[in-house]
Amino acid sequence: MRQSQLFTKTLKEVPSDEEAKNAILLIRAGYIHKEMAGVYQLLPLGLRVVEKIKQIVREEMNAIGTQEMIATNLQRKELWERTGRWSDQVVDVWFKSTLKTGAEVGFAWSHEEPLADMMKNHISSYKDLPVYIYQFQNKLRNELRAKSGMMRGREFIMKDAYSFCRSEEDHTAYYEACKEAYLRSFERMGVGEDTYVTFADGGAFTQYSHEFQTVCDAGEDLCYINREKKIAINEEVFSAEACKELGVIPEEMEKVKTAEVGNIFNFGRQKAEDVGLFYDEENGDKTAVWMGSYGIGITRMMGVLVEKFADEKGIVWPESVSPYKVHLVGLQTDDAQIRDWVDGIYTAFQRRGVEVLYDDRYLRPGQKFADADLLGVPYRIVASKKTKEEGRFEVVHRASGDVQYLSEEELYTTFAGT
Repeated sequence: MRQSQLFTKTLKEVPSDEEAKNAILLIRAGYIHKEMAGVYQLLPLGLRVVEKIKQIVREEMNAIGTQEMIATNLQRKELWERTGRWSDQVVDVWFKSTLKTGAEVGFAWSHEEPLADMMKNHISSYKDLPVYIYQFQNKLRNELRAKSGMMRGREFIMKDAYSFCRSEEDHTAYYEACKEAYLRSFERMGVGEDTYVTFADGGAFTQYSHEFQTVCDAGEDLCYINREKKIAINEEVFSAEACKELGVIPEEMEKVKTAEVGNIFNFGRQKAEDVGLFYDEENGDKTAVWMGSYGIGITRMMGVLVEKFADEKGIVWPESVSPYKVHLVGLQTDDAQIRDWVDGIYTAFQRRGVEVLYDDRYLRPGQKFADADLLGVPYRIVASKKTKEEGRFEVVHRASGDVQYLSEEELYTTFAGT
């Protein structure tokens, strides 16, 4: 991508009602556009980051045998009434509307009920089990407060998965596999060390659940953690009894602010019974399917990464989710000879499969460097008349500030392996 062709611009000002650091930086850098409180549009750079996060999660979900699909966002009232979760007193985040026919519909905040109902068409025998499915989809939640930027939105992208098993034993095997897949995902995103499997309240889903909480000063949750034992308990359920169950004592636990980036729930057979999802055992008996659900906040993760790694200059992306690996900054590109030479470097990177953002704009060096710091691409490579004369490029690592000077051949070896 040439920056001269990128329609988004970096901004000095942001909406006056925006409070969250992650949203302020993402808006200023041109990753997102604020439509209203808790509602953001993903611009080209932001979409690339989200797709990188999704791909990490997709690879890990596929690796444990989960099949990707996509469900409708429109929800039938009668189905949710059957499980007692249509009521606003039970689930207080519904967006609801009325069809031209007069029927009420909801906009999905989760998908347990409709996907369990769908499975009645595909599960009838013990031979059909287990089934594991997942999707990436925009969820809609009528949050009372939405002041945390991408970390709490009224519309957001979630990866939600659902398991359908014959027995508790089969369910537990997948549940544990999903835990590990989540931990691998967060490790690949750069927050593995600070992300904990957390004992928590199940809320509108079930009595208890496991959350995945990332230590983050901008987080909305409070958790008690033991860094050495890698154990965490949400403040809502923190007690001597909970500590004992997990093999720690309250005095060992450190209270920290965290952001919930994922959660997993065990429904047992109750959810399937409510929906009417049964299968035939070998002896002909009908048994309700054992269900679980598993979520990761994709766009929330984007906000958490900004909060975790940003510095006073701007965003600092982990390499695995950055929109581009390299930010090629061309200086003195108003000189046709220099411009042609830098264009050649850009083309050479592209031919070698390196994801490169090329700043070919006619701007002062200071503005280009400030924009590069704000955008947060892992490596900034400066190409200028001086570079051409000296035969070496200045390469700045965004996270550490370390500077290297590499020849053109060393550039390609370093970033493309050729």
